[in-house]
Order: sequence, then C-alpha cells, then structure tokens
Amino acid sequence: GYTRTTAISVTAHGPGGQLTGATPDGRYAGETLADANASPIRGTDKNGPLAVFKSAMKIDQSKYQGFLMNMKFHPSALKTKEDMKKLGDAIKVYFKHGGSMIQFNVVSSKVLRDAQQNPDEYRDLMVRVAGYSTYFVDLTRNIQDEIIERTEHSF
Repeated sequence: GYTRTTAISVTAHGPGGQLTGATPDGRYAGETLADANASPIRGTDKNGPLAVFKSAMKIDQSKYQGFLMNMKFHPSALKTKEDMKKLGDAIKVYFKHGGSMIQFNVVSSKVLRDAQQNPDEYRDLMVRVAGYSTYFVDLTRNIQDEIIERTEHSF
C-alpha cells in the first residue's frame, strides 16, 4: 500500500515535550517541544522572520504531509502597507521554494499575559496553536505559556 510520512504536531508538542528528554538546542527534559515542524523552538529564532523562512526552506517539505510553521508578530510590526508587503513577499518566496504551510498570530505577549490573569475579559481572543485555532483562555497553562514565549517578529 501507499503511505506518506506526516509531520503534523497539532497538539502533540505539549504532551510530547513532557515525555521527551533534553535536546541539543538547549531545551530541558519535559519542556514543551517546538510548536510546529518548521518552527524553531521558542526564543531561539534571533535573526528575524526571514532567517526563519530561510532555515525552513532548507528542508524538503514535499516528503511530509503537512509540514507546519507558526510565526508570531507583534501588531506594531504590521501597521503599514510596506510592512504587509514585506510579509506578503516573504510568504510568496517561502511557498515558491517548497514551503507547505504557515500560520500566524498577530498579538502581543503583553495582551496574552493579561488574558491569563483576566480570562473573563478575553473570552473572544483567538490564537493559532499548531494546526488549529482556539480561544486562548481555553488552552492549558503550559500551551498558553508556549504561545506567549514564541518570538514576536518584526521586519
């Protein structure tokens, strides 16, 4: 029969991390894994969104069914038409060079932290997790923390 390798993490990065030992990238045993297959572990992507795209494009994503990348932007990073054009151009290049799936959160860590402390005030705050969207306040604390810790990119 025909089989195809998948690399979709969906919600596995939380519980999977609890069962996984330390990794060479500095992640400690038991910590949440990277939120998606093409995403760097939170906080390690220090050279901006274009560097993240370039790194992910080095992987032959055609061998996987659903090779996901998550990216978080602070709202101030996408205020102008020029900012939006830069992001649009980067997305086009990513897909032209084999990227298969990308999803974004455009929200500040400050807002997410406030939502943790005051969930009743943020019942309608939606976020992308890892292959799906949901209300931020309905997530477990460790997944909320992981989303907060994702690097806030700007161009």
